[in-house]
Amino acid sequence: MTRGLELYRSMPRYAAARVLSSRVPSLAGAAATSAAPLRLVDRGDPALPGRGWVTVRPSLAGICGSDLATVTGQSSFYFSPLVSMPFTPGHEVVGTLQSDAVLADGTVYRAGSRVVIDPVLGCEARGLDPCVNCVAGLTSRCDRVTVGHLSPGLQTGYCKDTGGGWSRAMVAHLSQLHPVPGDLPDERAVLVEPLATAVHTAGRARVAAGDRVLVIGSGAVGLFTLLALRAYTPAAHITVVAKHRRQVELARAFGADEVLSPSDALGGVRRATRALRAEPELGGPYLLGGVDVAVDCAGSASSLSTALRVTRAGGRVVLSGVPSGSVDLTPLWYRELELVGTYASSGRTGRPAAGEDGPLREPAGAGPAAGLDGDGGARSDFGRAFALAASAPLDGVVSAVYPLARWREALDHALSAGRLGAVKIAFDPTMSA
Repeated sequence: MTRGLELYRSMPRYAAARVLSSRVPSLAGAAATSAAPLRLVDRGDPALPGRGWVTVRPSLAGICGSDLATVTGQSSFYFSPLVSMPFTPGHEVVGTLQSDAVLADGTVYRAGSRVVIDPVLGCEARGLDPCVNCVAGLTSRCDRVTVGHLSPGLQTGYCKDTGGGWSRAMVAHLSQLHPVPGDLPDERAVLVEPLATAVHTAGRARVAAGDRVLVIGSGAVGLFTLLALRAYTPAAHITVVAKHRRQVELARAFGADEVLSPSDALGGVRRATRALRAEPELGGPYLLGGVDVAVDCAGSASSLSTALRVTRAGGRVVLSGVPSGSVDLTPLWYRELELVGTYASSGRTGRPAAGEDGPLREPAGAGPAAGLDGDGGARSDFGRAFALAASAPLDGVVSAVYPLARWREALDHALSAGRLGAVKIAFDPTMSA
């Protein structure tokens, strides 16, 4: 039998978790443990959906912000057609193969090899001819995440057929596997998937030489985005908004030129850019002028509002954190801003479409590595993420590891990570209680 956590359908529990976590933020951990439709179950290993699938035993599986939003009832109902329940969460995974895996190009991954999983369940994983986006390597934009031989699921960790990292066994398609170098420890390898997402965000930001960039939020998403921006873009100056002392320390260690508190975000940008401050009769102040690019890594109404209000006319606002709340979009209209979404990562470089002989030509700015500098041999988001995982000062970023049996404690810790000085909390499904 395989033990794992399972999110099941229960509207009363979902609603209770949503109310508790939104109205009483200090009880968010209690909501996750007492009200959420999550349970620890013992089941058989997930069945292999078809050819090209293998069983993976997770060694470490991270808890990310989207997982917490789902557990506490804060995720949007927009996602409801894109998941299948009950499902086992967990998409930040490093694990070991339980059988040999032979890729289409003849590469063999031996049983016992460590792999990181690209969680996106695109056309190849679903046994479908590739859609236009998958052909271009833009797997995060796949339009077919509800069809094929799998149940609906935008990612591993949201699909009932694949299982997820919060368990002792899951299945993955060969196209999702990335081998882990022997000298990269699990505590760094488990960060590769969120680092790949951060690299994707840096590419979507399309930072030009000389640009001033503001990163709002210094949880794992914000800190990893800072690493990617510093490593792979020509940003001239990166300012980070950080709330807690440990976040401030890490932002500086990860390459921030300036770190501001949330209360001083607008004032700090005004001082640095010599922008003019405007004070509406109602609502918060804003700048005439500001940064060239703002990246919202917090996903709250206040963080997005700040991003829109401190970005210069014609600048770019990148939405990286899972969005929530309503925001006044007047600055978007009046200042002619670009609002850019960024989701997951594109784990593969573009490939020729069927019948084409030459390399795929992608529109400018469209490819997985668009707008990024760095090693030409690491063209994909995951390639760059592995380079960061090996070289960045990430020791101690995995702040605590829990067995599955202590899932309530683990989720409570993750929900309070910033206040407690933690960054990434993870499960070790092999650990005894």
